[in-house]
Amino acid sequence: TRFSFFKVSETAAVDTALEMQKHVDAPTKKGEALMAKHEVMVPGDRQQGNKKEVETQQPATVSGEYRYKPEQIDWETMSNLGLGREKLEKMNLLDPLLRGFKTNVLVPVSLNLGTVIIRSDARLSLQPGDDGRATVAIHCIRKEPELNKLFFGHEFTGEDKDNLLKTGNMGRVVDLKNPKTGEIMPSIISVDRLTNELVALRTDKMRIPEEIKGVRLDDTQKRTLMEGKPLDIKGMLSKKGQLFDAGIQYNADKRSIEFLFDRSNSNKQVQKNGEVREAPRIVRGKELSEEQYQKFRDGERIYIPDLVTREGKEYKGYLKFNRETGGVDFSFNNPDKLKEKVQPANKKATGATVNSEHTASEASQKEKEPKSKKQQELKPARSRGIKR
Repeated sequence: TRFSFFKVSETAAVDTALEMQKHVDAPTKKGEALMAKHEVMVPGDRQQGNKKEVETQQPATVSGEYRYKPEQIDWETMSNLGLGREKLEKMNLLDPLLRGFKTNVLVPVSLNLGTVIIRSDARLSLQPGDDGRATVAIHCIRKEPELNKLFFGHEFTGEDKDNLLKTGNMGRVVDLKNPKTGEIMPSIISVDRLTNELVALRTDKMRIPEEIKGVRLDDTQKRTLMEGKPLDIKGMLSKKGQLFDAGIQYNADKRSIEFLFDRSNSNKQVQKNGEVREAPRIVRGKELSEEQYQKFRDGERIYIPDLVTREGKEYKGYLKFNRETGGVDFSFNNPDKLKEKVQPANKKATGATVNSEHTASEASQKEKEPKSKKQQELKPARSRGIKR
């Protein structure tokens, strides 16, 4: 959750708060100026204020290339946020940060302002700062994407909003305006699925590969992807050697192409109250890969080796989407493997029980059958004793 702080005089507090609420309900330039006049900027907010602009200009990082060095980071400030170097290395988060990517998981952040302490989960990224230093950007969780406000001068249409809420991608290229330089930037827009933050990527920073999962893309298909539109591809080859069909689309947040697997009724569950829910893509602060999500959505149990607790400790476990409740079942050990181990023992025990019952039944049956005359003749006479 993102918090804003405002400082006003005691006598004007109530009236100012009412005016601010009017601006929240129906944004105006006058209200925006009022908010800016009284807002108190904390370190995290300063970084967030610059974040969107930088995101649109930041080029996609080539795999293996480092954009930053550890010594460029202000580790004293990071430690004050509860994110020292040792902790980031232990969580395997420092390397992607130095490569220019956001952390792929939510990280617990603590901000102590003296009289106020803020704790929140957030994604982190590094942005170019002054004096050759790297500025840490804190991407806090939002309740929902801010689609009713102008985004770099762009006003979202009803179709834009529907696409962003359903797929996470707007699906078209729009001209965004740099608020500082006035530069017009053709860009695509996506939603960060971990934080609900809007992210833009300039089209001149998009890189379209020659082929996807063994399928070569022609010029028309490449152009469709460059325009931010979804594209259906058939006959792709999975890592397991199986052919599959899926939709693909360029994602501004990931700065790469993502798979759009079928989101129809097969991966939605109807709850008792009639609400239709979709299998979540983010579980325990971890965004599932496309391959993991496909299995998870279909009700298969998946193994996740890099889950992280709120205290920053790593743990492993198995996840399964519960179709009946719409929730997620978690276990440290694979229940399916445990069932396999127990089942043979049960079968053996069951077999023994059946055999013993069958033997007893046969014996009982033999006792009930009338004996033949020959059997009676062969039977020795039983002494009755002497009657006196």
